Amino acid sequence: MQGQKHVLVVDNDIARRDQIATVLSFVGEHFYVCPEDDIEQYFKETDNILTVILCGKVSDLLVDFVKKHPETPFILHDVLDATLLSGAVNVLGSLAVPLNYAQLTEQVHHCHQYHNQLPSKRNHTGPNLLFRSLVGTSEPMLQVRFLIEQVASTQASVLVLGESGTGKEVVARNIHNLSDRAKGPFVPVNCGAIPGELLESELFGHEKGAFTGAISTRKGRFEMAEGGTLFLDEIGDMPQPMQVKLLRVLQERTFERVGGAKSIKTNVRIIAATHQHLEDMIAAGTFREDLFYRLNVFPIETPALRDRKEDIPLLIKELISRFEAEQGQSVRFTEQAIESLKLHAWAGNVRELSNLIERMIIMFAEQVVNVSELPAKYRHIDVEEYQPEYPDELQERDAINELFSGFDYDDDEEDNSSFADQPGEASVVDVLPNDGLNLKEYLADLEVSMINQALEKNDWVVARSAELLGMRRTTLVEKMRKYNLQKSTQ
Repeated sequence: MQGQKHVLVVDNDIARRDQIATVLSFVGEHFYVCPEDDIEQYFKETDNILTVILCGKVSDLLVDFVKKHPETPFILHDVLDATLLSGAVNVLGSLAVPLNYAQLTEQVHHCHQYHNQLPSKRNHTGPNLLFRSLVGTSEPMLQVRFLIEQVASTQASVLVLGESGTGKEVVARNIHNLSDRAKGPFVPVNCGAIPGELLESELFGHEKGAFTGAISTRKGRFEMAEGGTLFLDEIGDMPQPMQVKLLRVLQERTFERVGGAKSIKTNVRIIAATHQHLEDMIAAGTFREDLFYRLNVFPIETPALRDRKEDIPLLIKELISRFEAEQGQSVRFTEQAIESLKLHAWAGNVRELSNLIERMIIMFAEQVVNVSELPAKYRHIDVEEYQPEYPDELQERDAINELFSGFDYDDDEEDNSSFADQPGEASVVDVLPNDGLNLKEYLADLEVSMINQALEKNDWVVARSAELLGMRRTTLVEKMRKYNLQKSTQ
């Protein structure tokens, strides 16, 4: 009983069961029928059930059965007491009596949607199947993953559309990895990065002596991708003469190497991608309409990061994990930093986000990054920057280090004394007196003198004075309060 999904009709009334079977057969649905006693055995033998149509009396056995199989949608028809299943959300609806074709078709559609959007599928990120760049629980990403899963098992050509940096090659690789060609090669070609005159040789190969420099026979990308997938990135940049030749290969599944006359059969799946609007290019006459329809059998549009900003925290986590595995270093972001990043426009999409994470790891490895540490263009939230306060002991120690940094102990006494004798400057002790001194008081006097000089030079404008002293304005205000320094009113 394996294969295509089918409808199971459960009814102890043979006549009614046959009537439903006739209608299902008429509309083309695959189905099986069985009495209530056989339903358990039937479920053990198959997992391809689209829906179960319950008819007649709803027994306790059927009520328990519906609750035990929440992944299966049920439909009711001509039941005696539907209230027994009123609390079961996997009972999607009821069919009228007599059976109505339009209603039956609509209910079958609902059953397909029930299967397609099961939480086990919707939340599946599949680390072994899907690349980390496809992480996300937003509706656009759920749709992309759904489309990938639908088309992967077919041989249809796929056209991946989207802006630069949205992961078009990642989508192509996932289609390949989920297909029956997964054991074959995946060969990417960037049509925009290869000069037009060399693209034919790159795709189809060439024979020895076909042109100057062709010193040996060389296989092209079509032959390299035999049995696998050929990914033609930036297909919109392909010159028109090559578009004609590619169309012929897609139609006839054969090609010739440059300089050769022998037709070579090809068995590759084509996945193309572009960030350009091919319909506009067709209207402008720069892209062939017939090639477009050959490639656009199954389009998948990769969403811009600005359209799925709820995925940014998950993407950041995945990208950090990748860099940690590759480089052995990590970084963390505050909630405010993440909120700021969610407000960014992301012109470069996931590629831009990846570059930012790498930059933050280089600058702040094993640290926590807040909004103030982000590059200016990523700061979209006003957050008060944290400025630590330090004990006086640390500041005094720093003042001593600055005072004596670069002090040349070989200078003669004249040089040292000349500094001490400068008018208006605090007296600097360069030789410790025999009876010693109170270093803390001495440094405090020196600090008061420097602060007074800075304030006098700037007419007691605190902001400019703090800048001259190399300290924050709030620190200078605290020190003025500490030493009771005020502008003279005389």
